[in-house]
Amino acid sequence: MDEEIEELGGSVLGTKHYWEKSYELELKNFHDHGDCGDIWFDEDCQLRIATWIGNRENNIKLDDSIIDLGCGNGMMLIELAQNGFENLTGIDYSPKAIELAKAICKEHKYPNINYKVVDLMSESEVTALGKFKVVHDKGTYDAISIHPTDSKTMRKSYIANVHRLLEDNGLFVLTSCNWTKCELVKSFGGLFELQTVIPSPKFKFGNKEGSVVTSVVFGKASSFAIPTDVGPILQ
Repeated sequence: MDEEIEELGGSVLGTKHYWEKSYELELKNFHDHGDCGDIWFDEDCQLRIATWIGNRENNIKLDDSIIDLGCGNGMMLIELAQNGFENLTGIDYSPKAIELAKAICKEHKYPNINYKVVDLMSESEVTALGKFKVVHDKGTYDAISIHPTDSKTMRKSYIANVHRLLEDNGLFVLTSCNWTKCELVKSFGGLFELQTVIPSPKFKFGNKEGSVVTSVVFGKASSFAIPTDVGPILQ
């Protein structure tokens, strides 16, 4: 699927241990001071994505099923709930993240957001979730991409499992700060086709223009084959 993609290199930010410790601290801060913690890629990015999902031209209904992969503190789903969306699920492999998200959700009085501890590398856990009209990821694919042990294997498993989660006519909304649009299209090609790019703020350095983040929307490809040779999944 992505033989030409050069791996990013390993980092502690790609490990479950790092995120569990991070959310343990954020959970303590929330209980002590009411601080909800960081919003990954900042609030402007979150608002841009929520606005795009809420745009009626994209044919996403308020009762369509939406899942947030690696939901962290759950603020993206709070934003969507505030915009009227009703069928929301957040998953994260960190129990502390889910504990924090549930606490914040209760504070904001949105009891209908469903949070679950789920390992995206587990085919059985992913399959048990069912299918969704919108699958959203803001930073989780990035974290998987810098796993210090076997990021390539984990990326392949992630891509296959996202495909399992997405309805046939669904939309996969992905935001990355590590990968360009072209690299994402190469990596997800075969199982997914690019539908659109959500505009992000541009910057100029010399004569070149770029973006801090890349937000793309994929649909399922018309013909595909889910890879079966992803190998063992490491934590």
